[in-house]
Amino acid sequence: MALDRYPIRRLEEDPSNVLDRRKWPAVLPPVAQVLEDGLDLTPATVLVGENGSGKSTIVEAIALAYGLSPEGGSTGARHSTRASESLLADHLQLVRNAGTTRRGYFLRAETMHGFFTYLEKNPSTSGRDDVRFHDMSHGESFLELAVNRFRGRGLWVLDEPESALSFSGCLSLLGVLKDLLASGESQVIMSTHSPLLAALPGARILEVGPWGLRPQNWEELDLVDSWRAFLDAPQRYLRHL
Repeated sequence: MALDRYPIRRLEEDPSNVLDRRKWPAVLPPVAQVLEDGLDLTPATVLVGENGSGKSTIVEAIALAYGLSPEGGSTGARHSTRASESLLADHLQLVRNAGTTRRGYFLRAETMHGFFTYLEKNPSTSGRDDVRFHDMSHGESFLELAVNRFRGRGLWVLDEPESALSFSGCLSLLGVLKDLLASGESQVIMSTHSPLLAALPGARILEVGPWGLRPQNWEELDLVDSWRAFLDAPQRYLRHL
């Protein structure tokens, strides 16, 4: 039987370091579900849900458990300003596919300004020219970082990247991710509020909410229904503001 070639096949609670279910973030239903039942991961997993639902908490914990910097970057990045991440990663274990890469990168729009400064102060030793991200707009720099650093095999983790990107920028990012997944040796884990990014080809979509985590088809997402209704009749919403 052929072995999977993407990095992580499952997320589980570490039995030697159980998280108190009365404490945050274990009180969040999707986090509690992961801790109780584990979570099988596919080559591409997209988490969607309301603010505060727990999707970014889970995505961040996966990135940290893999060895990525909580404020963005690769496994070698050690940029840190103010620690705000949850302790969930300390209570998780990743079940890896045998013989797969340990490369990866974490992109989160909220910490990019400080991370770009870190990159300027710690230039690449690979021999290629460093990109001056601070000289670009927020969206341009975010997309250029994905193009510049998402290369070859790896785990590519993204937390709400649409906050930095226009419609066309989201389409361009989808193209980058689609190309990375084509080899079968890369993996994408992303949280998003964007129906466009949630449409990543081949992705398993998990809708996050008070029910926990539930697989959902793109066409049936609350997110998609809400955007369709708004675009169909925006005044129906705006008159209530």
